[in-house]
Amino acid sequence: MRAAFYSEYGDTDVLQVGELPDPVTGPDGLVVRVAAAGVNPVDWKLRAGYLDGAFPSHFPTVPGWDVAGTVEAVGPAVTSFAVGDRVLGYARKDHVQHGTTAELVRVAERHVARLPDGVDLVAAAAVPLAGLTALQAIEAAGVGEGDTVLVHAAAGGVGAFAVQLARLRGARVVGTASDGNHDFLRSIGAVPVTYGDGLADRVRAAADGSPVTAALDFVGGDEAVEVSFELVADPSRVVTVTDGAAMLQRGGRYVFVRPDAAQLATLAGLVADGSLRVEVSRTFPLEQVADAHTLSASGHGRGKVVVTV
Repeated sequence: MRAAFYSEYGDTDVLQVGELPDPVTGPDGLVVRVAAAGVNPVDWKLRAGYLDGAFPSHFPTVPGWDVAGTVEAVGPAVTSFAVGDRVLGYARKDHVQHGTTAELVRVAERHVARLPDGVDLVAAAAVPLAGLTALQAIEAAGVGEGDTVLVHAAAGGVGAFAVQLARLRGARVVGTASDGNHDFLRSIGAVPVTYGDGLADRVRAAADGSPVTAALDFVGGDEAVEVSFELVADPSRVVTVTDGAAMLQRGGRYVFVRPDAAQLATLAGLVADGSLRVEVSRTFPLEQVADAHTLSASGHGRGKVVVTV
């Protein structure tokens, strides 16, 4: 199969595209023919070696954990899928090596959901990691009807999903973003505020007198953490995806996204019925995977970057 891969840690120049062996299903796995693979910050952080020691990793490494495509083969113990099914999956494995920026990828049956008719495969590839992170953070914070939720980095890949999912649960949302993304946040149901000094006061004004009852941190850094704890009375409703140890010491919650097929199916259904908008900022062909990593690492733009295969 043709795949993007790297054989050492480094900058984007270590990425190459070439031939690797086809994957096998295993007893409880699917081989998916990849149509598109979402790009997430973890992909380039792993490639750069920043997470060496955090995950068991092996070379050559095919990056990518998000996938959308068509089932090519199924293992003998697989009962929920058949060859030809359109699926999306969060293909994170215990060891980092066999990722999704390739023509074929093996994914465990328990990490995959069927993709409803009418959902574009490129849009679907943008959903798994970011959508699951947003949903699991919202559940950790107990977001529901009547809440006022502060979402940090609300225009990013995870934040945009969190805004919409919180709104679907009946919450009011205040979201931080650069000025250029304020119209986008309004379009998905958030009241936008700009980062920087005086953030807590701007959030209070945007909440229009309602207390902020939960905060979701998808950016990290002292400002987001301090403002969240200043505004939210119950520290257990402050959730981060960044510095887990520091957050837990202060009584907050840490979310490290986990694969969940049922939640993936829920997200896919919301996309299919139009309740959840998927914002794809740009797509790149497999041969330009280095450019996709560069754009993701820049932190600019909004929504998700996707590689098409």
